[in-house]
Amino acid sequence: MSVGTEIMYGEAMVPDAEWECYLNQKWNRDIVTGETARFPELTPQPEIDQRPHKVSFYVEKDKAMKVIKDLPQCLEKYGLDVKIIYSSGIALDVLPRCAGKGQALAYLLKKFEAKGCVPSNTLVCGDSGNDAELFTVPAVHGVMVSNAQEELLEWYSENAKNDHQIIHATERCAAGIIQATGTFSLGPNVSPRDIRDSLKCTVEVCNPGHEVVKFYLFYERWRRGEVERSDHFINNLRLHFNSMGTFVHPSGIEIPFSQCIDELANSYGDQLGKQFRVWVDRVSVAQICSDTWLVKFDKCELCGKDRECRVTTVLLSSRHAKLPGEFMWIYMHQTWSDGLFSGEEDQRPRLF
Repeated sequence: MSVGTEIMYGEAMVPDAEWECYLNQKWNRDIVTGETARFPELTPQPEIDQRPHKVSFYVEKDKAMKVIKDLPQCLEKYGLDVKIIYSSGIALDVLPRCAGKGQALAYLLKKFEAKGCVPSNTLVCGDSGNDAELFTVPAVHGVMVSNAQEELLEWYSENAKNDHQIIHATERCAAGIIQATGTFSLGPNVSPRDIRDSLKCTVEVCNPGHEVVKFYLFYERWRRGEVERSDHFINNLRLHFNSMGTFVHPSGIEIPFSQCIDELANSYGDQLGKQFRVWVDRVSVAQICSDTWLVKFDKCELCGKDRECRVTTVLLSSRHAKLPGEFMWIYMHQTWSDGLFSGEEDQRPRLF
C-alpha cells in the first residue's frame, strides 16, 4: 500500500516490520518535509494521505519536472536518497529510494521464495504512473486497464509494447483485470454477474467464496423479478441449505433455514422496478477441516434511499452436498455493521 511503502498481512493488517526497517535507509521524514516546504509550487496532500515513508503533494504538470530534478539534490546534502514518483498529472510522492510498488513486490516474492511458497503465477495491474515499476518485476504477468493514465501508457509504449507478458486491456477497471486472467490463462475470467443462469457453476469456478456470491446474485434477481418464478429455484435452495440449519438474524432471533426459504419464496418480485441492489464485500474463507469452510463477509443491500450492511458468517460443508464440487449451507449468523442500517427493521421480512 501507499505507493509500495507499506506491506500488510491478513485481515488484521499486520505490518511487515522488516520492510519498514529496510525503508529507513537514508531516509528522514522530518528533513524531507522541511526541504519540500522550500518549494512553493508543492501543495501538501491531506494528512490522511501522508505516511511514515511517503510525503505527498499536488503540483501542476508544467512545474513538476523542475521539482523532480532539484529536490533530490537538496536532500542529498543531508545524506538522504529519495525517489520521486509523479502520477495522474497532479500527484507527486517522495519516497525512500528503495521503496516503490515494484520493489515491494520483488521483496515479497523473495520472501515467499525463502519460505518455500512461491506463487505459481503473479499478475500486476495498474492505471497510473506510480504502477509502472510493477511491470518491471521479472516473470510477472501485467495488465494496464483501458482507462489507464497517459503517463503509464507512455511508459508502456516506450518500454514494454513488445513484451507479451504485458497487455493493455480493452476493458476498464476491474473488467480489465478479469480480461487479463483470461488472456494469460490464470483462472476464471467471467464475473459471477455475467452468468445469467444462477444454477450454473462448474467445479473450476466453484469455491466457498463464489458460493456466497452466487447465492446473493440469485437473491437479488429473485426479489427484482429478473428470473422465472419457478419452484425449481426454491427446491434447489432446499437441497443446498441443511434442513436442520439455523439463521441467526441481526436482531438475535434464530430462524430455521426452511422458514427463511419460505419467506424468500414469498418475496418474489417485491423489489420489481425499484432501485434494489445486493452485494458482498470483504469475503474471506477459512478451511476449518477437510470438508468444512467458514466464510465471513459483509452483505450490503440498497433499497431506494435505505442502505443496510450485515457482517455475516456462514458455515459451508462439502461432505453433505448432493453433488461433487457443491456445498451445503449449515449455519448463518448476521449482525448489523456499525452505522450501516438506515431502515425500519420491524417492517422488513427477516431474510438472509
